[in-house]
Amino acid sequence: MVNPATSRRVRAVALSTLLALGLAACGGGEGKGSDNTDEPIKIGTSLPLTGEFSQPGKAAKEGYEVWQKMINENGGLRGRKVELVIKDDASNQNTIVADYNALISQDKVDLLLGTFSSLLNLPASAVAERNQMLYVEPAGASPKIFSRGFKYVFFSQQATADKQGEVFANWIAGLPADQRPKTAAYPTIDDPFAVPTVEGIKAILEKAGIQTVYEQTYAIDTKNFDTIVNAMKAKAPDLVVHGAVFEDGVGMTRAMLKANFKPHWLYQTSTPSNGDQYSSAVGVENTEGVMYAVSHAPQANTPGNKEFVAKYQEMFGGLPPEDAADAFAAGQVLKAAVEAVGNVKDQAAMADWLRKNSVETILGKLEWNDDGSPIGQFLIGQWQKGKVEFVLPKESATTDNIIMGWKPGGAG
Repeated sequence: MVNPATSRRVRAVALSTLLALGLAACGGGEGKGSDNTDEPIKIGTSLPLTGEFSQPGKAAKEGYEVWQKMINENGGLRGRKVELVIKDDASNQNTIVADYNALISQDKVDLLLGTFSSLLNLPASAVAERNQMLYVEPAGASPKIFSRGFKYVFFSQQATADKQGEVFANWIAGLPADQRPKTAAYPTIDDPFAVPTVEGIKAILEKAGIQTVYEQTYAIDTKNFDTIVNAMKAKAPDLVVHGAVFEDGVGMTRAMLKANFKPHWLYQTSTPSNGDQYSSAVGVENTEGVMYAVSHAPQANTPGNKEFVAKYQEMFGGLPPEDAADAFAAGQVLKAAVEAVGNVKDQAAMADWLRKNSVETILGKLEWNDDGSPIGQFLIGQWQKGKVEFVLPKESATTDNIIMGWKPGGAG
């Protein structure tokens, strides 16, 4: 059953998009600067550094800053230093519209990079489109972003949200009958990324005969998950597929543990990808066996990944969270387009180049459909003994072992 907030959220997105189209300066050259100068290349972004999405927003900021640092240490972009102009959208759709308008018309940035979450990238990308500026976004997988006929938006991960859980769902569906879950529950935050991700998984599992016994979409500002958890517990599902961002994922897990509700399988979107922040929040002993889709592996032998991980550790300590890696990859995509075209002012040519070419990144090779959506598949990670292993697909796995279920209290 869909929460009434869903329809309100859709209307809000539509309104924000209209505001973006109406408030933006007319498309053209304003704010794009000259390419015949030694002045820094100004690259603008607005991120959720406060509010509901602040955890991944701060990680994305770190990823952009690592990219900037590495670019400048290696001679800059086309021989010019990179200057980041970063605003805080406070996880608010109206603020994100104002921020990107200001980046273009007041800060006069040369280039743009995207924000975090589909909810914010939907209106922000409309600002970029109206101004005919390339918009490479690191964390906005909603299919709605790519259904509007836009020419300048590109997603720098491997797949859109509706396809993010395909590898996991197909693996579950293919398990022997005595190992395959019989029933599943689908609680989901009212978010344009989380909802299609869960719907994509649910479609595959239902086709495989796994019965849906509970589904609920909850408001984005939900803090108390006791009612949802008690309702799920009453249905006793074998598998819980939770569409989450971060704070709600932590809150749901804590509520499940408090209620002694421990389904055999637990899959969450986004939340488990936040590394130490996630394990500290839910207790490392409760992470054992949790599965999730992920775009980046710190151990991967992909172009620039070793250097990225080392620079992140130097600047911020620890292993980089997924959202930092995704932001860095967005920078790699932007850099490739600028260098291929040779002119930061020719944004249309950069967009055309990306549609026709692939880019090697720390996430692997990325390539795009004409609508800017990516062509590829995600890795599936699993928490094992207090750290993440990549278990699917087999050719990308860091271990041959897959823990068959969620084992809270078992990480040790």
